[in-house]
Amino acid sequence: MAIPLPEHNYNLMALQELRTWQHEMQRSPSFFNNLARKAQHKINSYIPDKVHNAITTAIKQMTRATLFGAGFVTRKPAEAHNLQLQEGLVLGRIDFYKHAAAAEGGITGAGGILLGLADFPLLFGFKMKLLFEIAALYGYDVNDYKERLYLLHIFQLAFSSHEHRRDVYLHMTDWETSKQHLPDDINEFNWRSFQQEYRDYIDLAKMAQLIPVIGAPVGAVVNYRLLRKLGQTAINAYRMRWHETGKL
Repeated sequence: MAIPLPEHNYNLMALQELRTWQHEMQRSPSFFNNLARKAQHKINSYIPDKVHNAITTAIKQMTRATLFGAGFVTRKPAEAHNLQLQEGLVLGRIDFYKHAAAAEGGITGAGGILLGLADFPLLFGFKMKLLFEIAALYGYDVNDYKERLYLLHIFQLAFSSHEHRRDVYLHMTDWETSKQHLPDDINEFNWRSFQQEYRDYIDLAKMAQLIPVIGAPVGAVVNYRLLRKLGQTAINAYRMRWHETGKL
């Protein structure tokens, strides 16, 4: 069991990690990032608009059901004062969801194409449940509609291209001011961009999950890594808010 650091030392460490992460979020795409992005755009251009629209509608409805479903508000906002204490709890929840998603990915990956396709909404649910719990552990009330939009921003930050990620990050800085300008209608959210970025990000890895024999290990490993990435992104996104409000 790790020995807790003095609060001041832990906060300094967290601040250093936050600054490194912020630099990464603003970094320009590399040559290979741009090449992959152009290839994906080319592939998307061959997909009929009615297919894009169908996928957009499916993800929009799934996300709305998740964001506004009563079953997802399971934890009251914590009295968040000590960052090290809060993040100990956060890391525990990330660990739980990483292993749950890995187990689910292994089972659906072993079941062939039909079960493999079922993995998509199941995995999406794990991700959203994790974000709801992390928000509450940092002391934010996810009953607030705009706090739920912040969860969507974190989601995009974790699962988008370098180019889109940088734009999302800039919208998240100084959130207390930025949220005053957010739309009150969830339908005004850019759902097509959201679904396309998410789909492009995970397509390659998740397609391998549908291949017989290797589907189970691929599903387990990919799901584990996706939840780990989302958890680390959420930690730094909330550290940024704590820092902006003087808690860190």
